Amino acid sequence: MKKTFGFLLTLLSILIFSQAKSVKKLPVKTTPKTAVKKVSTPKPNPDLVRINEEVPVLIPQKKDDLFGYINQKGKFIIQPQYHIAVFFAEDCNLLNSPNEKIRKFGTKEYATVEKDMISYRINQAGKRVYQYKNSDLGKCTSEYKQQQYQAYILNGFYGIIEPAKFVNAADYRDYQIYPQYQYLHIMEGDDVSNPMIVASHNDKFGVIDVNNKVIIPFEYSNIKRNFSWKLGKMFEVTKDGKNYYYIDSKNKAY
Repeated sequence: MKKTFGFLLTLLSILIFSQAKSVKKLPVKTTPKTAVKKVSTPKPNPDLVRINEEVPVLIPQKKDDLFGYINQKGKFIIQPQYHIAVFFAEDCNLLNSPNEKIRKFGTKEYATVEKDMISYRINQAGKRVYQYKNSDLGKCTSEYKQQQYQAYILNGFYGIIEPAKFVNAADYRDYQIYPQYQYLHIMEGDDVSNPMIVASHNDKFGVIDVNNKVIIPFEYSNIKRNFSWKLGKMFEVTKDGKNYYYIDSKNKAY
């Protein structure tokens, strides 16, 4: 009996040992790590520096009868190559184009230039991204802003009146600015209650406001009456009657 019991015990030990050897460890599956892509923020262009927040980053500039664009430090960023160059600004004809794909070129991120009688839109790197086509032009829907003030001539001199309040031309108190200038022109802008006014005094041009405060001193032979103030908050001026350049509202030249 003892022998039988010993035999069974030995057989059981062999079975347990053989089962333990047959058990294999399964390899642990490792999930590969997904690489997280870092979104790189584009570095600002050091050439498109803003010194004056009131004026554009890029300013049209003429050199050797051709226009390019300078930055606020006076460095040419887009080399002179165009016969016409205007400020980077919206073009409502393109913004309202029947061709939806080119409406983006009507935003203020682009500027209109002309070379060899062909008009383009360029980006701030100077790349031509669109060539104008008549079929692409839509209708501008911007509302006309009625000017609050207007020029008034009395005895050959120019002044400023507010038509809504002006009653008696013989009463100096009815004038916003009593006629005293050789010439006045109210520049178009967004703020009709405080427009910039190109004025001429003693054969020189300057800029005043509606309170007759001198904004730009009377030292120029001419100041163009164009959209430079509306589009770029700048004035296009000349001292010799030939070479025009831009100044800001503090009379800083660019």
